[in-house]
Amino acid sequence: MKKLLIAPFLLMAIIFQANAQDDAIQKFFSKYMDDDRFSRVYISPKMMQMAGGFLKSNAGTDKDAEELGTLISKVKGIRILSSEEVDGMAFYKEAMGTLSKNKYEDLMIVEDKGSSLKFMVREEGGLVKELMMISGDKGDFTLLSMLGSFTYADLNMLAEKTNIPGMDQYGKGSKGPKGAK
Repeated sequence: MKKLLIAPFLLMAIIFQANAQDDAIQKFFSKYMDDDRFSRVYISPKMMQMAGGFLKSNAGTDKDAEELGTLISKVKGIRILSSEEVDGMAFYKEAMGTLSKNKYEDLMIVEDKGSSLKFMVREEGGLVKELMMISGDKGDFTLLSMLGSFTYADLNMLAEKTNIPGMDQYGKGSKGPKGAK
């Protein structure tokens, strides 16, 4: 009888733990939404669908444009929080403190004289569901979260063929399967 009572509570705890990570990132964004030191960008899934559809429909015989349109349609949203007016390392440490390390896998880490840059992914079912970039140094901070359903080949193409903020830094790293470090 006790096992029957405990099972629903365990299931609820697992569900709440899974949602807690998304809430932590959202709370971090929300905490600084009204702070004038930060620039905030949100690109909705609908906007990504529109951009992807536009590229696909205007591709004509351009295979790259059609592929890029399909790829951009996979992006379910982008959130960016950045500032050039803060102690970026303090915000970097705060943001890293909100993440559940076991939910994200490091792809690339660059640390150099008072600056840190980290790319991480959250995978489900063999697909990347979120690409996260956090960077900080003495004078600036950036957090980028890109949601979708990608392969690593998709992320490589996004880095090479788009101007999505932060993807230029991703493009500088080694990006084999599982994002070779």
